[in-house]
Amino acid sequence: MRGRTDGSKKRLLTTFFFVAVFLLFLYLYFGSQSQGESALEYGSRSLRKLGSSYLGGDEESDLGIKQDDFKFGLDDEDGIVPKSFPVCDDRYSELIPCLDRNLIYQMRLKLDLSLMEHYERHCPLPERRFNCLIPPPTGYKVPIKWPKSRDEVWKANIPHTHLAKEKSDQNWMVVKGEKIIFPGGGTHFHYGADKYIKSLANMLNFPKDNMNNEGNLRTVLDVGCGVASFGGYLLASDIMTMSLAPNDVHQNQIQFALERGIPAYLGVLGTKRLPYPSRSFELAHCSRCRIDWLQRDGILLLELDRLLRPGGYFAYSSPEAYAQDEEDLRIWKEMSALVERMCWKIAAKRNQTVIWVKPLTNDCYMERAPGTQPPLCRSNDDPDAVYGVNMEACITPYSDHDHSSKGSGLAPWPARLTSPPPRLSDFGYSSDMFEKDTETWRKRVENYWDLLSPKITANTIRNVMDMKANLGSFGAALKTKDLWVMNVVPEDGPNTLKLIYDRGLLGSIHNWCEAYSTYPRTYDLLHASDVFSDIIEKKGCSGEDLLIEMDRILRPTGFLIIRDKKPVIDFVKKYLTAIHWEQVAMADSSSDETDTDHVVLIVQKKLWLTSESLRETD
Repeated sequence: MRGRTDGSKKRLLTTFFFVAVFLLFLYLYFGSQSQGESALEYGSRSLRKLGSSYLGGDEESDLGIKQDDFKFGLDDEDGIVPKSFPVCDDRYSELIPCLDRNLIYQMRLKLDLSLMEHYERHCPLPERRFNCLIPPPTGYKVPIKWPKSRDEVWKANIPHTHLAKEKSDQNWMVVKGEKIIFPGGGTHFHYGADKYIKSLANMLNFPKDNMNNEGNLRTVLDVGCGVASFGGYLLASDIMTMSLAPNDVHQNQIQFALERGIPAYLGVLGTKRLPYPSRSFELAHCSRCRIDWLQRDGILLLELDRLLRPGGYFAYSSPEAYAQDEEDLRIWKEMSALVERMCWKIAAKRNQTVIWVKPLTNDCYMERAPGTQPPLCRSNDDPDAVYGVNMEACITPYSDHDHSSKGSGLAPWPARLTSPPPRLSDFGYSSDMFEKDTETWRKRVENYWDLLSPKITANTIRNVMDMKANLGSFGAALKTKDLWVMNVVPEDGPNTLKLIYDRGLLGSIHNWCEAYSTYPRTYDLLHASDVFSDIIEKKGCSGEDLLIEMDRILRPTGFLIIRDKKPVIDFVKKYLTAIHWEQVAMADSSSDETDTDHVVLIVQKKLWLTSESLRETD
């Protein structure tokens, strides 16, 4: 009996063990499947705690809104319109959906970390998106206005001070009471970006040590930009800089840049081409940007070569340029050999800074010995195809027109803003068409500002995004305003972004069926002309997703201008209460001869408050 009893106990314990293991497996498996909904579920609970009266919902209503709850159609009168969207978990106050490290872990993506693939875009499928509103952090305040914002921001808006400690000896930023101060320093220019910029101009013998070179240097790419002080101080010289950095260990650097009112974009030199067309920049800059330019046969340096205009410069400030020790000397020798094969020449070299210049024509490429590496790109390679396109370790030669022109053929700034760009003919557009487009948008923007005038002052708006920029004439019409425009061109339409850069403006390629690569609350004004019609009617994407994405990008008290067909405007108006936007103005376009079937709707995002994530501040 005792032996049988012991045997029964052993069998019982064994059974319990296997049952426990099985239950643990089920928990881990199904638990991981539901992680993507955690923000939405928490948001629903958070919203209930606010009380239904504020957000307009019933206490017992189902606030867990899912993608499948929406059956969208512009002509659908029975579509479900929620009284309010749920609020995301406070932990997601800085969510960038396509640059979300948690999503990468949940999807178990196999990425090559050495190639920086984990810093590239990986967007969630529609069923994994957070259909909730991103809350600001505790104590959020309306951002400080430009130009004061270049030098200081509210600490509560970006509550991250680790960079101030980590870079304390380099004058990146300093915490001072409720503010974060930016003295203008950087890793290589501790004593100020302004002095460093002047020294670069002096090295290049530019007139009056002014970096804009009498208007001939207008667009700059700053790789590994830190908090973008280099680009911020170039603005005084009428130079527009695309400050670029990934969401890496210095993860909030681009957020600080945009909070300061400085143009910036979240991106990385990894495996994909940057979202800019060929020959976009007169200068590329890397100041101790910690990039291995020699990796993969120089593919990252060749990407900069693609982006530089004929005769463009690459300013490289790094210990390798000074070659103080054996390792620095090795890197310098290999890099010098690489750029020589790329036909770059040293324009100037001083201390730890070297400036190379790109050739004006194809002559040097044609004179290289057969088999010289890197090779020229294939003749059928489109150097302007960038959205999701892999980089290639090859040199992009100039077209026959550019080769014979011996340069970009661009007028100096500011004349280039309104001069028909040489690449206009690539699209079959005439100079007359360009000039008419410029004048049309001048009138439209004038009308927009008349409608906005009761709500804004001269410095209300700083960061602007044109979500479908076409030729960039909306941005061009804002030249007299103290603001800058991110001109976005759809990835599937005419790639007119190169014309926008040729006008001396900045922009990027994007697909609005996905989230944009920026932090929440980074733009004061979004302009959406036919954007909803495009993504809904042509692409079949969700209008609600686009509304939530716009709300994510837009700063509290910021404005949205929608120019679209009347059914689209009616659709957006149905969601104003749910998304906490307030109508400012609406006007038809009957006086616009080129656009009689469109309606203009201007709305303002409210500074809404929750008991968990916000408090009212002036």
